[in-house]
Amino acid sequence: MENISIYMGLGGLIIGFLTAFLVLQIRMKTARQTADDILKGARKSAEREKHKIILREKEEWFKIRDKQENELKAKAASMDDTENKLNVRMKEFNRKDEALKQRENTVVQKTQEIASQRDALRSKEHELTRIIKKQNEELSRVTSFSLAEAKDKLLENLKREYKQEAAEIYKNLVDDAKAKAYREAKKIITYAIENSAVEYASETAVAVVSLPSEDVKGRIIGKDGRNIKSFEQLSGVKLIVDDTPEAVVLSCFDPVKREIARVALEKLIGNGKIHPQRIEDLLAHAETEIEKTIWRAGNEVVASVGIGKIHPDLIRVLGRLYFRTSYGQNVLMHSKEVALLCGAMASELGLDTKIARRAGLMHDIGKAVSQSQEGTHTQLGYELCSNYHENIHVLNAIVSHHEDVPADNLYSVLVAAADGISGSRPGARRDTLEGYVRRIESLEELADSFDGVEKSFAISAGREVRVMVQPEAITDAQADLLSRDIAKKIQNELNYPGQVKITVIRETKAVAYA
Repeated sequence: MENISIYMGLGGLIIGFLTAFLVLQIRMKTARQTADDILKGARKSAEREKHKIILREKEEWFKIRDKQENELKAKAASMDDTENKLNVRMKEFNRKDEALKQRENTVVQKTQEIASQRDALRSKEHELTRIIKKQNEELSRVTSFSLAEAKDKLLENLKREYKQEAAEIYKNLVDDAKAKAYREAKKIITYAIENSAVEYASETAVAVVSLPSEDVKGRIIGKDGRNIKSFEQLSGVKLIVDDTPEAVVLSCFDPVKREIARVALEKLIGNGKIHPQRIEDLLAHAETEIEKTIWRAGNEVVASVGIGKIHPDLIRVLGRLYFRTSYGQNVLMHSKEVALLCGAMASELGLDTKIARRAGLMHDIGKAVSQSQEGTHTQLGYELCSNYHENIHVLNAIVSHHEDVPADNLYSVLVAAADGISGSRPGARRDTLEGYVRRIESLEELADSFDGVEKSFAISAGREVRVMVQPEAITDAQADLLSRDIAKKIQNELNYPGQVKITVIRETKAVAYA
């Protein structure tokens, strides 16, 4: 019974093992089948991706090939075009070469003709020299003059005769031209002045600030000079506190800085509180105000003159001329007047009035920066406007209106004329007594240096020189040449505003008593 139980247990165990083995085999077969399916799917996916990549690469290759083919075609077309141009140039070169060869042959032929003519002239010259020598010897024998004496006498007579004749011809031509030019110029300038007169007044460059009382001077100076040192350092302006009652003086070459300092100082005095921080704040505020004034002044002048668009930087530089004076005359108002005069004269002459007014307005723009940069105001103005690509006529007018360089167009001539008119108006400019006397003496000394001048007198503030000549030494025709020579020497050697009129006076008196 026990053996049967044992056999039954072993049988069940074996059956269990067999069952487990069969189940394991079935599962392994299923897993293998699943793995094969996954592998097949992966291979198919890989094949599809590979096919896509191959198609994409082929498409890219075709694009690159098409691009390179197009580039090669373009280069080939360019090379064909270049080759055609070279062929055309070669034909032109060959044609010119043929023409040069023909000219060379012509030149050689003419050279030979000239050489033969030169030989013929040389032989004739020898024959003429022989005849002249023979005639001179005969003339010397007849007149009892030596050859050298006769030659000198003849040359002297010819020189006197032709000089007198040339002087008379020159006088007639110049008188006629002057009369016509004077009538036309007088008409044009008169019309321009009548239609463009502007208000002006002499201005002073001294900035004096009034004080309510002498006590304010102490507060301006401050403890140990702290306030005045801060003011001068921050403003760049010299503040002079002297014995002048209830006033201080601001000194600076830059008129804009001087005006900023004046506005700030007046506000400091009005406020009553004066200390370094307050000084710095009010100087900054005054600078902003003056910049607005500069911009407004430049815009107003540009708009009133009517010259069209202009670069904002140039408007700002023009506005600085509002605080600039020349011999007491406000430069911005002077520039405006010159612009209006130029426009009026250009209209009479049939020129472009906008270019004429633009040139007139810009002619002194260099004075706005001449106190902070080296160079003359004409050079600085030319460089400034060149940077902003101004019209070539405007640039030449700027650099030539004081005859630093020759004027190459009519606009420059108009600017120079208008500048002289504006500066020479009575009361427009003021000069120092010392400078006036020096200019008068220079004009008289220069005129007295000419031969035949008895005495000269500079009148009308140096705008006219009257020259008295010796009547036995200077003829009427020579007097006209003398006035021209004096005028040229004044232009070359002296500096003067406007024009200087030269009047030569020749007078012969005969007195007899019976």
